[in-house]
Amino acid sequence: MRLWKVLGFEKADGKRLAQIELLNAAKPERQTVAIENLVAVAEFHDYIYPGMVSTGKVECDDNKPFHTVINGENYHALQALTFTHRGKIDVIYIDPPYNTGAKDWKYNNDYVGEEDLYRHSKWLAFMERRLLIAKDLLNPKDSVLIVTIDEKEYLRLGLLLEQLFPEARMQMVSSVINPKGATRSSAFGRTDEYLFFVMMGAAAPIPVSLNSEWKVAQDRRAGSLRWAELLRAGSHTRRVDSPNQFYPVFIRNGTDGPRFESVGDAYLGENWRAVKAPPGCVAVWPIRSDGSEGNWQNSASSLRELIIKGYAKLGRWRGKDTAIAYLKRGEQGKVEAGIFPIVGRKQDNSIVVDDSEYQPVFLPGTQWRIASHNAEQGGTNLQKLLIPDRKFPFPNPSYSREGA
Repeated sequence: MRLWKVLGFEKADGKRLAQIELLNAAKPERQTVAIENLVAVAEFHDYIYPGMVSTGKVECDDNKPFHTVINGENYHALQALTFTHRGKIDVIYIDPPYNTGAKDWKYNNDYVGEEDLYRHSKWLAFMERRLLIAKDLLNPKDSVLIVTIDEKEYLRLGLLLEQLFPEARMQMVSSVINPKGATRSSAFGRTDEYLFFVMMGAAAPIPVSLNSEWKVAQDRRAGSLRWAELLRAGSHTRRVDSPNQFYPVFIRNGTDGPRFESVGDAYLGENWRAVKAPPGCVAVWPIRSDGSEGNWQNSASSLRELIIKGYAKLGRWRGKDTAIAYLKRGEQGKVEAGIFPIVGRKQDNSIVVDDSEYQPVFLPGTQWRIASHNAEQGGTNLQKLLIPDRKFPFPNPSYSREGA
């Protein structure tokens, strides 16, 4: 077989022609042939550059964003995108074969034969080639890769992602897609699938409204400014853990309630009970409910600033056991940003805010139970509504990949 190299193209008598030259010939040999007579071939190690041809489009408004659907083998499609979108993509959502061996539904979930001794390694090699291209496409400064999977390969996929994206932050979310449970032989019914989030650069989750479809245990305090206890709880609660945060807070009780008088300095001695309060005042120390010595969340100087700003407040008068609360930096930021406008101050100088317009938000956790991800409600029932006379096996929910 003789191979020819295309040197150029021309058009003559309405026909497209190509100028070709014989490769590796002792003497130069050139011809002009019709393009339809050419057969494109590639030698071993030659690069093959895939191309895309537009086959149609639907336009609603020139001023609106548009979607592009690429129909082809995903590996070649990803390669083609590297020529135009390398390092520019913000989000990639990958829905690979789950390698379960299932062949009885429209979306072929089988990649390697179930009895193949190398079925996991072959699947990983298949995934690695595509993930490496996805990494080239993602914006390293701010982007996220999302990969869905079930229990068959999630452990191996997690290790592969950690290997390929060592600079990224990764979390796995469990999303309930079938509350009734899909039957598994000799096993628990499967109710969820897993989503790996690989976050590059500045990419991070954002809070969502508590009024959304997310199912969360709503804290009744979530709709208002949240005051934290000044007495440290949890870990490092003993006096010896933060000795400089063991000091007295002097308060005075008036006809309209308790007020801050002053804040003492850190007390490093042993006989703290002998410290005298100003006349008419009591000293509140960071003593825990079991009588042991604890510590405050803030230093004495920080608490003085909080009191001046109105970011510290006193509870109901209980003498030396009167509770003290304060606003953490996040809550202070909400006040200073105008989310909670200040409308007044109490007798202890603590701020009073207007929370009537506040819409509470929360950061989703790693267990999702979202109605639109329900395979029956968002998949099967929706398909019946749109096409009542036809059945489709395992239709996916609108907002979730997998409905089995």
